[in-house]
Amino acid sequence: MPNRRFATGELVMGRWPGSVLYYEVQITSYNDLTHLYTVKYKDGTELELRESDIRSVSSFKPRKSNSSSSSPSRRSGSRSRSRSPGRSAKGKRRSSSQSRESRDEKKKTVRETNLTLLKLNENNTTRYNGEPDSTERNDTSYKILQQKVESELEIGHVLDQYTLHPRRQKKKEEIFLEERVFETAKTTEKVSTQIKELEFGGRIGAFCMIFFLPATVFYLLLMCKQEDPSVMNFPPLPAFDSLWETRVFGVFLLWFFLQALFSLLPVGKVVEGMPLLNGRRLQYRINGFYAFVLTAAAVGNSLYFEIELHYLYDHFLQFAVSAAIFSVVLSIYLYARSLKAPKEELSPGGNSGNFVYDLFIGRELNPRIGNFDLKYFCELRPGLIGWVVVNLAMLLAEMKVQDRNVPSLSMILVNSFQLLYVVDALWNEEAILTTMDITHDGFGFMLAFGDLVWIPFVYSIQAFYLVNHPSEISWPIASAIIILNIFGYYIFRGANSQKNAFRRNPNDPKLAHLKSIPTAAGKSLLVTGWWGLVRHPNYLGDIIMALAWSLPCGFNHILPYFYVIYFTCLLIHREARDEHQCKKKYGLAWERYCQRVPYRIFPFIY
Repeated sequence: MPNRRFATGELVMGRWPGSVLYYEVQITSYNDLTHLYTVKYKDGTELELRESDIRSVSSFKPRKSNSSSSSPSRRSGSRSRSRSPGRSAKGKRRSSSQSRESRDEKKKTVRETNLTLLKLNENNTTRYNGEPDSTERNDTSYKILQQKVESELEIGHVLDQYTLHPRRQKKKEEIFLEERVFETAKTTEKVSTQIKELEFGGRIGAFCMIFFLPATVFYLLLMCKQEDPSVMNFPPLPAFDSLWETRVFGVFLLWFFLQALFSLLPVGKVVEGMPLLNGRRLQYRINGFYAFVLTAAAVGNSLYFEIELHYLYDHFLQFAVSAAIFSVVLSIYLYARSLKAPKEELSPGGNSGNFVYDLFIGRELNPRIGNFDLKYFCELRPGLIGWVVVNLAMLLAEMKVQDRNVPSLSMILVNSFQLLYVVDALWNEEAILTTMDITHDGFGFMLAFGDLVWIPFVYSIQAFYLVNHPSEISWPIASAIIILNIFGYYIFRGANSQKNAFRRNPNDPKLAHLKSIPTAAGKSLLVTGWWGLVRHPNYLGDIIMALAWSLPCGFNHILPYFYVIYFTCLLIHREARDEHQCKKKYGLAWERYCQRVPYRIFPFIY
């Protein structure tokens, strides 16, 4: 382990993150695991800095030159006596000194103005990790100031370029600053040490989740088949042979690779994702909605040629087993290939050194086969589109099992609400690139099982439940449920659209009315609009919609409400993970944001 250079309590010069400016800071602690120093600025701001971003105070003190601009003979009195009576030596020397002082004063003013511009660009202020005294800044005044500074810089450059006096040697600090300004961005090397801060209950929690999640899926599916799906009425276990059928597994593979083929079609725009730790941006083809349209056409042709989707209902448990086995095999493959992945391509939390935990969380952040991104593909395609196909199969199965000419109103509402949700996700596919799943979590069993098994087989539980447990509702009740779903969708879509637009272009004129808190990380935190209501308004909309999806099933059993209960717990847990990550990333600016927006998900409640 490399020896630390600076001691705790030592006063040093620390570089402000994202800029070339150094400020006097005090070392408060040192992390032996990450090799990062925790430093404290004069205003109380605490940040973690690498050793390369810290310099000793002595290195910034100007050095005095040993040589003089004039020889001793020139400073002697004989030199003065050699001047002609018509020249005033004192006056000449004063004029030269004054003009030089005047130019130096102009250069100093330009340099100070330049530093001010750097501070504005990098959100370097003296409070709250970059938060100014007024957290509500106006971009118009900033642009005016920037134009003024640029004009002064041009004037200063001309004065400096055409001066008749010889240029003096630049100070060490000025040379260092210029080299830092024009230095090419270097790759940020990720810490290769193993993490110790584990999530989801650590190694034991990950081990239990690998078995608990599949067991939960099979329990729910078996319960929905029962005549009395009470929670404590445990279903009988099916015969082991009935859980597997090669033909079903073949159909699942056909579905998976068909969606992979659709994703590789050269249609749709190509966009860049969020910056990685090494500064790179991966490219993604946005064609999920086109894949959905092609899938709809394929399903429509199947129904036209009388290929019944009732087969999916009859073998629903076997399809779930096939998807679970496939997700396990995929997780093992992902773990094996991650062992050869470069350190900078690993996820922030998937490198614990424990096989079970890393297999569950996922070691590699963006595993790709060529340009085919496995995690991005599984997030939206086979599971999400498969969810809609499963719901349609349950609608047709309800008509057949209950001998109906038309599906029930409850089944129509469930299918319509969830179809809207899926279409919205595919239409706004680009927005997923800014989510925690893509930017932070590795691709392991957690996401693979969630995308391929949990979403299509658990999220469709309301439709599966209604096949054998009809629920008749009146139109007034249906209207109230529709209004509730629209209200939740309005919050969900408005909050996500606002967030994504602000992340893509914070200077968008359409967002000029929004107020934000800048941070030292170079990003800003919205404190008005949807994100001024609660810290996660999109989660609030999600939960409201989840409730609307369960209400059509009635109140005879709690089973169809498993989704809204689970989803609320999931989002509260995810919100806690978000809070932890944001506090580490934004520091005191996040604390200030939490003071401005005190409620997490539910206004005036939580």
